[in-house]
Order: sequence, then structure tokens, then C-alpha cells
Amino acid sequence: MVHQRPCRGKRALEIDTEGNTNLAIAAHRPGVRRFVLVSILTADQTPDVPHFWHKKLSEDKLEALEVPFVALRPGAFLDQLTRMGGDPFEKKRLTWFGTKTIPLAFVLASDLAGYLAAAVDADVADGERIDIGWDRPVSVQDIADIASTYAGGPVSVRSMPAWFVNGLGAVMGPFVPMVKDMSSMLGWFETGKYVADTRRQAEVFGPVPTPEDAVARFARSLGH
Repeated sequence: MVHQRPCRGKRALEIDTEGNTNLAIAAHRPGVRRFVLVSILTADQTPDVPHFWHKKLSEDKLEALEVPFVALRPGAFLDQLTRMGGDPFEKKRLTWFGTKTIPLAFVLASDLAGYLAAAVDADVADGERIDIGWDRPVSVQDIADIASTYAGGPVSVRSMPAWFVNGLGAVMGPFVPMVKDMSSMLGWFETGKYVADTRRQAEVFGPVPTPEDAVARFARSLGH
């Protein structure tokens, strides 16, 4: 059984809490062979980031119900960067929130999909949590520099300062919980601790992608 990571929509809180609990209970009743959960990198370290912490609670719920599961904990999706300003290779620009030089863990959605399928029959222990990322953390500026090779010229980074995002979260958070959630997430990114230990990923799924390889494949997927 595979649980896909939900979008951050209006019902995200309900999906991350009640929805995941219901899935865990449903998996427990018929005695499924393995539940593959899409969790989030560093979920267990971030009680102040709601949608991260909810994934940790989902892992705990599966464990408490003794459901055989494996949790994949991916980093940030490179694909999502295109949602904040369009095709970065065509526009020669990446949009970001916070400091553009802090290294983070990134993944491609297509790679994660492959790991999900492989995890169903992988030789892993019940309850394993596996970080998913590239062979090293990179900053958004690093990604822009790599992307420049495929964009026909330099790719710039347009970044909204961290202090502005934090202020927005403080002002709007009480009225729009999702804004506070995202502000908390970006605050965690700013610590530089959003990085993956990919040693187990390599053991279970094979060679870990390099940033250069991932960006090249992402460029090809967009027609570049």
C-alpha cells in the first residue's frame, strides 16, 4: 500500500492528521503486507513545523498499530521550484524564499516515485525510516549555477528575504495557519539542518543521484 504525499491545499491539515490516521487504521485491519509512507525529511526533528510533524505522527501511528511499514523521507522537490515562477531554464530565473546559499536536500518527484515502487518489495526492516536525497546537499544558488548549463546563459535567483517571510508568518499566521506552517518550514531551512543521510538510500535503492545528474534530467523533462 502506498500513501502519496498530499498537496498543501485547504484540507491539508485534515489530510495530514485525520486522513493519515484513517489510512493507518485501514491498513491495520486487513493485515497488509507493507505500507509505504511518503514522509518528510527531518520530520522527527521539527515539532514547530506542522506538516512535517504530522508525518512523524503518522509514522508513530503505524508503529503503534504494528502495521508493517517503511517511511521514505524525501527532501524538497526540485520540481516545485517551477511552480514559483515558471520554467527556470526558459526564464533563466529561480524564485526562492529565504537565503539562497544555504545547502538543503532536494529530490526529483520522478525519482521518489521509483523508490516508492521499489520499497514495496525492498529488503528493509519493518518501521525503517529512509532519508531520500542527492549525494550531497546543495543551495538554490548551486542549482541555478548547474541549470545555467542547460539554459543557454546564467540562471539568476530571485529570493524573498527570510525576515520578510518570518514577518508574514507572524502577522498572517493566526488567521491563515498554512502561512505560519510554511514560515516555520522556511525557518527550519534557514538552520542548514534540512539535509539527508543517503547511506541507507544507496544500500536499498542503488546509486544516489548527483545534483548535476538530477538537474540535467529535470531539464530534459522540460524539453531542454
